[in-house]
Amino acid sequence: MKEPSLNPDAKLLVIEDDATTRLLLRKILQKEGYDVTLARDGLEGFDKALELHPALILSDWMMPGIDGMEVCRRVRSCPEIAATFLILLSSRETVADRVEGLDAGADEFLSKPIDPNELKARVRAGLRQYELTRELSVANSNLIETLQKLQQAQARLIQSEKMSSLGQMVAGIAHEINNPINFIEGNLSFANDYIQELLEIVELYRNCYPTPSEVIQDKLDEVDIEFLMEDSQKLVESMRFGASRIHQIVKHLKNFARLDEAEMKRVNVHDGLESTLIMLRNRFKINDDREIEVVKHYEDLPKVDCYPGQLNQVFLNILNNAVYFLSEYVRRGFIDRPKICIDTCLVAESSQIQISIANNGPSITEEVRQKVFDPFFTTKPVGQGTGMGLSICYQIIVERHLGQLSCVVPPDGGTAFVIEIPIEQPELNS
Repeated sequence: MKEPSLNPDAKLLVIEDDATTRLLLRKILQKEGYDVTLARDGLEGFDKALELHPALILSDWMMPGIDGMEVCRRVRSCPEIAATFLILLSSRETVADRVEGLDAGADEFLSKPIDPNELKARVRAGLRQYELTRELSVANSNLIETLQKLQQAQARLIQSEKMSSLGQMVAGIAHEINNPINFIEGNLSFANDYIQELLEIVELYRNCYPTPSEVIQDKLDEVDIEFLMEDSQKLVESMRFGASRIHQIVKHLKNFARLDEAEMKRVNVHDGLESTLIMLRNRFKINDDREIEVVKHYEDLPKVDCYPGQLNQVFLNILNNAVYFLSEYVRRGFIDRPKICIDTCLVAESSQIQISIANNGPSITEEVRQKVFDPFFTTKPVGQGTGMGLSICYQIIVERHLGQLSCVVPPDGGTAFVIEIPIEQPELNS
């Protein structure tokens, strides 16, 4: 009973210009159960190698066209078949010849005339090495994939911790602002009443004593009592408007502070966008002459099922990148009037909303666009970007919200990030 070969399904390619040797090699190897393909010269052999992806190639050294050395070089330079085990057949025995063959990419040599037992032994050894190399390659790929997943998980944890800390800090600031502004706003009505009463007393004095003393008249002329009486009401209203504006800012800060919330909720995405813009407002002014213009076109949208904090994180990353690159483009003189356009709408004939955040800087190149969501890819200088921001955004939109995140070049140029997410999520509606 014949001993089974190491891998009877392995594909072997024999490249030999001598017909007798070629057929002899096929006969010996087929008896061992191997799948053998023949080629009559080096050029045909290389073409068949590209087609078959054999585990092992036996190639004659001296052949017309391209010789065995050139076959080795071409195989090693082609990533799809570079791992193939190569055996050169030759009557050359000198050390210099063997060194030349090894440098060309050969793994083993077999002397002519061919001994069948040595042939079978070298093929078995070559296939063992090929299998080990392939297993090692798979293991390395798995290790690289595992390492990337660990790095992504680490980056997500770090980013999540940073955003959670930011949320807590913002919430604390909002609380600290809220207390004194409540005190100020609560006392504005009393202050207004007191001012009006004092002004009424002044008016009574003027009516009862139309001719004041010289000292009082000088003071009245100095303070312009008519203007003071007229402007006091405007002053209180301005203070009330300012207090109301601070209340709105505090509201947005509290909204943004939901970054550490883990639950899915039904929210107004416009609130998240406005809160993020509030956080970045101080960065819109690039220098004394340039400020980033923010143009908003918000359609009426229904509330959306989402993780509010994570969605705010996506807005923050995309807008922060836009601000960074627009500032750089202005500094380098590429653009004069930096602008960010934010558009929201319902996707036609779909239960999704779309959010587009575009900037008018130079259009993103196709090469960069293809890699922009890859982990650790960044076009920022070393130390200014981890390459994980947009990758995390992609995971948040695609994996967590079952949506889509794409990078496109608008018709008018520039770069835009388009977010599409379902209005309803199974998690809240199951």
